[in-house]
Amino acid sequence: MKKERIILAADHGGFELKEKIKKYLASIEFDVEDLSEKFDEADDYPDICFKAAKKVGKGGARGIFFCGTGIGMCICANKVKGIRAAHVNDELEARLSKQHNDANVLCLGGRVLDEKKATVIVRAWLSSSFLEGRHQRRVDKIKQFENS
Repeated sequence: MKKERIILAADHGGFELKEKIKKYLASIEFDVEDLSEKFDEADDYPDICFKAAKKVGKGGARGIFFCGTGIGMCICANKVKGIRAAHVNDELEARLSKQHNDANVLCLGGRVLDEKKATVIVRAWLSSSFLEGRHQRRVDKIKQFENS
C-alpha cells in the first residue's frame, strides 16, 4: 500500500512546530516531504508557501504549512491554483475543513498552538474524508471560478 504524501513548509515562526509535527507524521508512516528543513530567521513565508502550494496544487499530496499564526501561509496558499487551504485552530475546524471544503492544505500557527493541540488537529484533519453531496457542488463552484 502506498503511503500518503504530505508536503511540509514553514517559515521561522512555524519552524519549531513543523519539526514536532514532522516527527508525528513519520511515526504514523506518512511520506513526508519537508521543503523547509533549515531554520532561517530572515525567511519570508510567501517564498516557501508558494513553492509548497504549487507542489500540492499539482495533485498527489496534501500540505501542512506553518507560520507564526498560520494566517499568512493560508492567504498565500489560497492564491495558488488548485489549493483549498484552511487556517485551523481546533479539532472541529480541522474535521470540517476536510469534510465540507475538501481542504488540501492545513495552515497552523507555531506561536498560537502547542504540540499537543496541533497534533490533535493534524490527526483529525488526516482522518477526515470529504463528504461530497451538497459540499461537492460548492467546491465545484470554487473550482469553476478559479478556472474562469
